[in-house]
Amino acid sequence: MENKNCCCDRKKERTPEEYKSLINRLNRIEGQIRGIKGMVEKDAYCTDIITQVAAATAALNSFNKELLSTHIKTCVAQDIRDGKDETVDDLLITLQKLMK
Repeated sequence: MENKNCCCDRKKERTPEEYKSLINRLNRIEGQIRGIKGMVEKDAYCTDIITQVAAATAALNSFNKELLSTHIKTCVAQDIRDGKDETVDDLLITLQKLMK
């Protein structure tokens, strides 16, 4: 029996709640990026733009934390139960990318 939460074939079926949460976060981030673009277009002061970029960066990091947490709890845990040890290597590579 296939688990719908696993990352089989590099896809992930998300619950409606998880999907809604991720999309809402991305919509807010998208709005922040549009706001930053508008600031540049309106010749806003550099440090004001930098402050907004820092906020957008923090929002993206928060998005990544939520996504990574769910990934570990669902995909990674299920793959380990299924004996797919290569998933741990994949997780380590992902963590190394996040820590650059």
